Amino acid sequence: MQSSTLRKVLLSYVISTSLGVLCTPACVWAGASTATSDHGTTTDSNAAQPATDAEDEKSGKKKVKDLQGVHVVAPRTTEEMARFTQENAPNLINIRTGDEIRALPDVNTAEAVRRIPGISMETDEGEGRYVNIRGFDADLNSTTYAGVRLLPTNNASPFGGYRAVALDSIPTGFIGAVEVTKSNLPSQDAEALGGTIEVLPKTAPEEQGGFLEGDVGGGYEPLRGTGVTNFSLTGGGRFNNFWISMTASKHNDGRGIDDVEPAYFGDNAHPYQAVNDIEQRDYELHRQRHGYAVDMGYQLDDENQWYFRAFEAGYTEYYKRQFFDVFPDGNTAVLPNGQLQDTLTSSGAITKSLRDEQETSRERFYMLGGQNEVGDTSIDYHVAYVEGTYKKPYDYNSTFTYNMPASAQGLITYNNTGPGHVPLYSITGLPGYLDPANYTLTAINNSTAYNFDRESSYAVNSKTPVNWGSLTDQSLNFGISIRQRHKQTNAQPYNVAFTPIPMSQVASGTNETYYGGIYQNGVDIAPSVLQQIFGYGTIGPNEVLSAQQQFLDAHEDIYAGYGEYLGTYGNLGILGGVRYEETRDRSHAFSAGVDASGNIFANPISTRHNYHNLFPSLQFRYDLGDNMLVRVAYSSTIARPGFNQSNPSLSVDLGSGIVQTGNPNLKPATANSVDASFEKYLPGAGIVSVGIFDKEISDYIVPIQTTQAFDNSLFPGNSQPLRVFTYKNAGPSYARGLELNWSQQFQGLPHWLQGLGAGANYTWVDSRFEIRPGQYSLLPSTSKNTWNATLFYKRAGFSVNLAAYSVSSDLFAIGADRSSDIFNASRTSMDLGASYDFPENWSIYFDVKNLLNTPHAFYQGTPDRPIQREFYDVTYLAGIRFQF
Repeated sequence: MQSSTLRKVLLSYVISTSLGVLCTPACVWAGASTATSDHGTTTDSNAAQPATDAEDEKSGKKKVKDLQGVHVVAPRTTEEMARFTQENAPNLINIRTGDEIRALPDVNTAEAVRRIPGISMETDEGEGRYVNIRGFDADLNSTTYAGVRLLPTNNASPFGGYRAVALDSIPTGFIGAVEVTKSNLPSQDAEALGGTIEVLPKTAPEEQGGFLEGDVGGGYEPLRGTGVTNFSLTGGGRFNNFWISMTASKHNDGRGIDDVEPAYFGDNAHPYQAVNDIEQRDYELHRQRHGYAVDMGYQLDDENQWYFRAFEAGYTEYYKRQFFDVFPDGNTAVLPNGQLQDTLTSSGAITKSLRDEQETSRERFYMLGGQNEVGDTSIDYHVAYVEGTYKKPYDYNSTFTYNMPASAQGLITYNNTGPGHVPLYSITGLPGYLDPANYTLTAINNSTAYNFDRESSYAVNSKTPVNWGSLTDQSLNFGISIRQRHKQTNAQPYNVAFTPIPMSQVASGTNETYYGGIYQNGVDIAPSVLQQIFGYGTIGPNEVLSAQQQFLDAHEDIYAGYGEYLGTYGNLGILGGVRYEETRDRSHAFSAGVDASGNIFANPISTRHNYHNLFPSLQFRYDLGDNMLVRVAYSSTIARPGFNQSNPSLSVDLGSGIVQTGNPNLKPATANSVDASFEKYLPGAGIVSVGIFDKEISDYIVPIQTTQAFDNSLFPGNSQPLRVFTYKNAGPSYARGLELNWSQQFQGLPHWLQGLGAGANYTWVDSRFEIRPGQYSLLPSTSKNTWNATLFYKRAGFSVNLAAYSVSSDLFAIGADRSSDIFNASRTSMDLGASYDFPENWSIYFDVKNLLNTPHAFYQGTPDRPIQREFYDVTYLAGIRFQF
């Protein structure tokens, strides 16, 4: 059948089936022997169902409901239920429940997921934002909600692919649990080269009647003396055949951030650690996060059920960043004591700047689904609409330049002996360089942005029991799906006409000493005052051109079908099948250039691609008895080029000094993966496991970095070279590794120690690709070592958890040589959570976040050349929780 005919058949079948009978809630068909998940993940009727009452009595297990087949949990899902589901799943998964998440001060989904083996977390602005699975960057993961793929809200993913979902937009008070899939099934979307992060929504419990639970709390951030407020509420119930669950969550903070970002000459003419810029950044970040959700449905009988789900989650942040920059001339000398010295005589040697910005990231989700039994066949289906948006109504960047006296002979003397090797310096010969009266406005610009990512999806899955040969518990599962995606990015710079006023006219406060008393940042530029004086700005020819260069309109349609077989032979569970996906994409942008006369221009450019792939899978699960099992799994996945990675236009952020431009000739990356594990399940939701994995990758997409100067007429107000990031396909690559996991509540301890437990997991990853001709490196985002360690105590209503997380350095961007490669530095953090449960449904808690004041740091070449080192101090949180 030709591709176009196949697409028409799929679309016709899915729409007609979906409109014929609308929707089923996975929450109601929990435990049904023929259940399939919302994205088609099938449940092994032997291995993945709760034990019978007789088996429960014999094994001593607490009877629990299977999560793997339903992908939805009730508000009070237990750790035992999650562990039982992991044990009996046909593939490799990890689940973290809402109770486990609430035991520590993890305020968003990224921070909750990082506690799972094999996960490393990317932070930004003092919070987790993205997660990497087994060394693969976040753009290569799939993130789903109730089985439906979520979309990005923010285009600042680590490698600019614009596929990674910013998990800091999903508050933990909004979710029931999280699940990570590491060996993909044919019934799952194949775009999961790293893995799949499944957000499991809260729903009503099976018992009749209503329920209500909530969390009201607050906190304090001492770095800037700011407050935190936190609120979440979930209520609803099951009333005869109808159920409903509604959730609301709010989290506000006003975090302060201390940051210093040196930049280096990076050539053979200067000492290795000679700087061409020392940039001091003093942040004030006010973030308002929210999440609202509803899950409701109707169960006609045991064979017919329908549901509706919806949510909105995201945040608005107000961003004030004060800069103080020192630009040495480049006449670097090495002093006898090992210090470096340079001159400060050029115009613009010292500047004061302010970035004043507001942005909103928001995810919206709507889903209708249903399940019906037709004879022996179970059919589930859904239609869904998902939208991720990013709006920036203003982004003002202003710069005041120190008025260099005509006869000044400024000197800067420095070394790299500050915390984390940041430079410590002194300036001589420049009178009043901290006095705002000696600064004049030299640049101001403004910009707006509006991006959206929208997808409509349709899916139908079926499961039919069969009886072939001597195997038992057999079924054949089939499904088809369509995903139709439309993405657009829009940015509009403005020309702000200004007069060169002195900074003293807009100064605020007094000279600020920050970063632990190391740096003087001068007097702040008052936020909003320059906007009031000079206005919003106008759009001229250069601004039109710049907006065109940052524009992208892309469509991506994916048509998929799969077949999957499950069966059991004695203690051996077998799952095998294949998935087919056809991808059609088209994009429209503008390509910039310079004509023979030196004039800049932007011409429309369009690209189209059409390709198809097969994704086979074969997975085995062998029950050794005594709650021990062995798994061996083969699976295959894909990572399509990121929209920004293949976009030929420019994406510019003058405030960060970064330009991104894509490569429209990129191929998708594909991987063949083999996993093997041994797992021993312990009483009280404990586990001991050992696993190994190997991913062999073709056409892995990697970033490369250069530094370029742009015509000032193209980006008015910018006079500095910009860092330019683009992309290429690497040769054959791999990622191999080891996962160890242990969690246990100790038995047989003295009375007062009963309830003591501990846990730890460790992941080692070895990966390889050709970073430059003849040179090899770990893949970008691969941390060779990642570990978590937890000590906990639970007794008589009292609970305390002390958790540490550590990850080694990873490659963040590729330069021209090793000395210009950029790395995310190693980091170790620690958090504390404590609570006490009163007898009558109430509890109090006290948390401390970031006990070690862990900095977020990047370095260029080697750790003694940091290019960013920011820290946030601790956060104290306390509050009340209730359940009825």
